[in-house]
Amino acid sequence: MIFPGMDPYLENVFLWSGVHTSLIVYIRNQLNALIRPRYVAAIEERVFVEGPKRERIPDVLVRKRRRSKGAIAVLEADIPIVIKVPGLEIHETYIAVLDRFARDQVVTVIEVVSLTNKYAGPGRDSYQEKQREVLGSKAHLVEIDLLRGGQHVSAVPEWIVRAKSDYDYLACVNRAKGPREDFQLYPRSLRQRLPRIGIPLAGDDPDVVLDVQEVLRQTYEDGGYADRIDYRRPCRPKLSKEDRVWANQRIRKALDNSRERK
Repeated sequence: MIFPGMDPYLENVFLWSGVHTSLIVYIRNQLNALIRPRYVAAIEERVFVEGPKRERIPDVLVRKRRRSKGAIAVLEADIPIVIKVPGLEIHETYIAVLDRFARDQVVTVIEVVSLTNKYAGPGRDSYQEKQREVLGSKAHLVEIDLLRGGQHVSAVPEWIVRAKSDYDYLACVNRAKGPREDFQLYPRSLRQRLPRIGIPLAGDDPDVVLDVQEVLRQTYEDGGYADRIDYRRPCRPKLSKEDRVWANQRIRKALDNSRERK
């Protein structure tokens, strides 16, 4: 990988869906190697409708206006074809750690924030509804946000995190065992390695460590993103001027090394 932490080019709207899917799968795989046989990390999904509301669109009526003597004729619109466009059903995945010794009770929910979660609409509403559900339950909540664009959506208030640290990416853990007001934060800048997160389990069982950087590395390599991304094009979302200069230096060095190996 070109960058020590998150590759900002992966945040592009045209790539993120595949990136998000791979992150979910590799997080599951990494955790299952650590938590079995008592626990199992399972991929779950929530479904929401993105797009026009599902409501009846009334027929369009074209009425003739009465003409008075000397009045100018009013043109009438042609009668259009009226169609109903249903909303697109979106399936969004997350990870649930289940306790097999307690009839598959959900112990921990792990969310990787997606683009639809960070902008107003059904995707954000669905995410926040699930967020409230977990915070009101006996399950731990882990949120991983690797997207710079959009509005803050993690359960911890943004202004509190900003008061502690400036960041581009954020992971936070809210434990069911302690006060729900307490959050463990892992803020990271573009220039930093992504964190190793302590994932809480049931009772007195110790945390297991999720290496987010390793998950991203596997996603990047297995997805062939080194070949798919044109690093000569501007990054979207845009980088700050300072980060853009830094990123371009790393890209030039990586491209030069690649040419030398050939």
